Amino acid sequence: MLKIAREKLPELLKAWASGATVFVPQDKGGTRVFLPWDGEGSPTLDGGNTLEPPKDLFFPRTETMYRYEVQGKEAGVTEIPTFDGKMVLVGVRSCDARSFLIMDDVFLTKGYVDEFYRRRRENTRVVALACTEAAPTCFCTSFGIDPGRAEGVDVQMWPLADGYLLEPITAAGRELLDQAGELFTATDTAPPPAAVPGLVVDVTGVTEKLQGMFEHPYWTAVSRKCLGCGACTYLCPTCHCFDIQGENRGNSGYKFRCWDSCMFSEYTRMAGGHNPRPSKKERLRNRFLHKLQYFPERYGKFACVGCGRCLDRCPVNVDITRVIREVKEVAL
Repeated sequence: MLKIAREKLPELLKAWASGATVFVPQDKGGTRVFLPWDGEGSPTLDGGNTLEPPKDLFFPRTETMYRYEVQGKEAGVTEIPTFDGKMVLVGVRSCDARSFLIMDDVFLTKGYVDEFYRRRRENTRVVALACTEAAPTCFCTSFGIDPGRAEGVDVQMWPLADGYLLEPITAAGRELLDQAGELFTATDTAPPPAAVPGLVVDVTGVTEKLQGMFEHPYWTAVSRKCLGCGACTYLCPTCHCFDIQGENRGNSGYKFRCWDSCMFSEYTRMAGGHNPRPSKKERLRNRFLHKLQYFPERYGKFACVGCGRCLDRCPVNVDITRVIREVKEVAL
């Protein structure tokens, strides 16, 4: 195990930034978000999770895909090299680390590879930070996530009163630590205890129960207070709906994709005007069925990581943990 003093953290980030763009939680207008570290800001690793998940570093909000040009009868298409660098994400919590694995399922498996996502993912190193305190809205352990040790990361960090412990998990993680070996000291200090979320929900059997609830009146009841604002989907680290749009400018133009939300009425509206999800009931039902039934059926895991962002920011308190409890209790 290696240890670094807190005051040396900027030097560590500087060492990693010599060959990559380093993203670390920083304060922006009173909100903690992942931002590129330029040596001038102040990393804020303490204070729990960031408001927004770091998923946009792999799956940007808006992304140009290709350009096209027409000259007479000839047409050409040029793919846009959206990413050709390297990134290091520092301070990723266990819930968000699990979300990366879920997004990998979507964009890299089942016979289809999204090259835009793959380029970023393969050229990024992830440094996780263990949670020693849980927010009231955290429930990651309900999905088998360990707040003290993340999955699929390159380096694991633990906060101490006077610094951080670091442990390489992969060969790439060892290379990261070797870049700044002079900043560390070897230690036999044990990692601090992981956070214990007070919010717990039993997800056992919820997928099977939902398989018989598509037409259940429960969805009408739970959707009454939903505003359809889409905040839950934009703050969710595993939501991945997107739309593809085009811009034409004379003989040329480009196609781009941008985040979308299944909570918006336009999402499923067809060209002729028909909408198979015409009301909030169908849209809210789809959101919960996707998280708790469809994704487990397809990938063998829930599409929720218990980060609590939707609980914290939903203006009318539509609570997925409450939905899970009520679904398990409702009569069929």
